[in-house]
Amino acid sequence: MAINPSGHWNIKRHLLVVGLIAVVGTLMGGCASTSREAGADRPRDEIVTASDETDARKRARIRLELAIGYFEQGQTNIALDELKQSIAADPTYSAGYNMRGLIYMRLNDYRFAEESFKQALALSPRDASVIHNLGWLLCQQSRYPESSAMFLQALANPQYGERAKTYMAHGLCQVRANDLTAAEASLKKSYELDAGNPITAFNMATLLYKRGDFVQSQFYIRRLNNSQLANAESLWLGVKVERQLNNTEALNQLAGQLEKRFSASPETILYHRGAFNE
Repeated sequence: MAINPSGHWNIKRHLLVVGLIAVVGTLMGGCASTSREAGADRPRDEIVTASDETDARKRARIRLELAIGYFEQGQTNIALDELKQSIAADPTYSAGYNMRGLIYMRLNDYRFAEESFKQALALSPRDASVIHNLGWLLCQQSRYPESSAMFLQALANPQYGERAKTYMAHGLCQVRANDLTAAEASLKKSYELDAGNPITAFNMATLLYKRGDFVQSQFYIRRLNNSQLANAESLWLGVKVERQLNNTEALNQLAGQLEKRFSASPETILYHRGAFNE
């Protein structure tokens, strides 16, 4: 899980990486037909395999692979140029439009990102990964009812294998919409499916802390802080939880880690100020 130098998780980066993994998974898992992505919404006996790949689709797939590689290296303009060539080679390749949507979402060009995701869905209407990406894009624009509908649509697909990330994204958007009861339920489902995700654990612990359920909050935040994915935010929340439970020894231990590992972080400054309510 990517943590920036100040000791914070990059949620947008994480979810974008998840989207990229979905695109790469499509490339690795077999080639698509001229109208729909392999496995996205087709019965198993109808899934298109590598032997069915047309020359146009092969050219489009290779260009898409190059685009992903350039994008991961931060060479966005070259990645977009490769995507243009991918789409020109095969305009029916939905993975190309999905990737284009991810890039423009990273660039905060939400209008063109939405257009790209919708073009992908026009070709592959039941592709839950694309539906998830569109849901997260709508969330970024505070279009919460529309976003929620997309996440629920993705989760309704019985063949969808990334349910944990969608429950997590749904929960994060419900937090933004101040629907905290629903957010807690979504994050709990995500945690049940993937207890190793620090973003889910941290947000679950935060919700419980704000609700005053310090014992349950302690359960989630302790597991996170005992892992290699602890950061300034999680350690600071741990300090506040242990303070509420009068666990001085645990508080001091977490505070020591915070000062040692993230001495310049905002959380360490708050600790030194005694600003436990901020």
